[in-house]
Amino acid sequence: MRSTGSQPDFENDPFMPTLDWLNRQDAFTIAARVPYRLLEPVSTHGDAATGNLLIQGDNLEALKALLPFYRGQVKCIFIDPPYNTKSAFEHYDDNLEHAQWLSMMLPRLQLLRELLREDGSIWVTIDDNEGHYLKVLMDEVFGRGNFVTTFIWQKVDSPNDNKPAITPDHEFLLCYGRSAGSAQFKKKSAESLLDAYGQRDEQGRLCRDGLLKKNGKNSLRTDRPSMFFKLDAPDGTAVWPMHDDGREARWSHGQAGVNEACSEGRLIWKQRDRLGTQVWIPYVREFAPDTPMRPHPTILLDVKTSQQAKAHQRELLPDAEQFDTVKPEQLLARVLDIATDENDLILDSFLGSGTTAAVAHKMGRRWIGIEMGEHAATHCLPRLQKVIDGEPGGISQAVGWQGGGGFRFMCLGAPVFDAAGRIHADVRFPTLAAYVWQQETGTAYDPTLARAGTPLLGVQPDGTKAHYLLFNGILGDKRPAGGNVLTRDVLAALLALHAEAAPAGAALVVYGEAVRVGPQRLAAAGVTFRQIPYELAAR
Repeated sequence: MRSTGSQPDFENDPFMPTLDWLNRQDAFTIAARVPYRLLEPVSTHGDAATGNLLIQGDNLEALKALLPFYRGQVKCIFIDPPYNTKSAFEHYDDNLEHAQWLSMMLPRLQLLRELLREDGSIWVTIDDNEGHYLKVLMDEVFGRGNFVTTFIWQKVDSPNDNKPAITPDHEFLLCYGRSAGSAQFKKKSAESLLDAYGQRDEQGRLCRDGLLKKNGKNSLRTDRPSMFFKLDAPDGTAVWPMHDDGREARWSHGQAGVNEACSEGRLIWKQRDRLGTQVWIPYVREFAPDTPMRPHPTILLDVKTSQQAKAHQRELLPDAEQFDTVKPEQLLARVLDIATDENDLILDSFLGSGTTAAVAHKMGRRWIGIEMGEHAATHCLPRLQKVIDGEPGGISQAVGWQGGGGFRFMCLGAPVFDAAGRIHADVRFPTLAAYVWQQETGTAYDPTLARAGTPLLGVQPDGTKAHYLLFNGILGDKRPAGGNVLTRDVLAALLALHAEAAPAGAALVVYGEAVRVGPQRLAAAGVTFRQIPYELAAR
């Protein structure tokens, strides 16, 4: 493994050194070559109208299947991938050779990035084995400028004397924003901050008065000359920022800040005794926040450890094989507290025993969880059913969880397009509509933009194009005259619909099986025709 000076294809820092490894170039094309697959329902649990999904199948193929429907929709991604620790786990091949591990992670990170909202973030747990390589890899995929921070989670709180002299008791949690300037994070509630406000004003509001004169480090006039100026005390006395030893000090606010405090009634003058003389001292009044908050620390010592997480797992699934790498619900709750609000969409494509989905469910977030193998059914499914039933462990008491909600259990079906590009017989209009819309707009399909029962999929936000799909007999039947082929009669119907539903001057992009209208007529009507399946890049 080596660092190269080549220029990777990402926008933030094209001259940043990147990782090079065996099959690197091939790894960059894997995501594009993965086929789109159908998602097939297996069972419904509770209220499926919530939109929550548990998907069983390879997470790379599942992520690709989600793109047409959820591109740019996910507020927070949390993944706990295999750590490549050279040890065998019951449920994972965690003994991948280093280059294979990087090739496994790269296409998944690429697809995850496409699913994130512009103000979303991704959080990835990792340890020392691949943590620093993962950081460089994520710099390349997400852009180094979108790196937020590395959290350190204390996974062990009881030392084992039989371990080696130096034994790591922590893991890392890397955090990136889809766009760092847009990513939204929240501080944590801190009622103790109110203790610092020991006064009340005339209206009964908690407040405190701080000296306007700057003390301590960088408190001299020379440090900030613009903050050395005269103020007039209530009796007209000139007051300058001076230290008791005669040195020239400075105010803590500039002239504009002092003027603002004065206009808002927050510049407070108090008389104090100084060497037997009454002098005027200016203060700036600060009011207690309505909701006291403080920043989150990046060293996580208070979110439980793997020991408590395993105990919770045994309570939930006493007869199932236990995961050694299970994360505590409190850790996930901290992430969702920082990065999300109620009803935001959460995604975990390495769902493991189901912790992320369980916590998101209890906290009122929507969620999608992906897990491969039988334990999607033997571990995730029963755990999430217990959440619906109101299981009291984990964060349940802290968030007041009493049960409810629901989800759909899905599996991966046949490819939407076969090797020759033909559309699978099971594909229905809404599914193909999502692929057409994604191809044309680069965004997830929103059925609310469509005109139900018609070929209109929606109008682009800028109003320049409207997209139509002639498929699956949308206009009545599957004969050419019935709507799958763009005939003169069908064109007339589309133009009438277009005049009613689209802005004036918007062009028409029409997908269909064939066209029986001449190019001049299409051009005159402002129609671009694309033949399916041959002009669907989604295959």
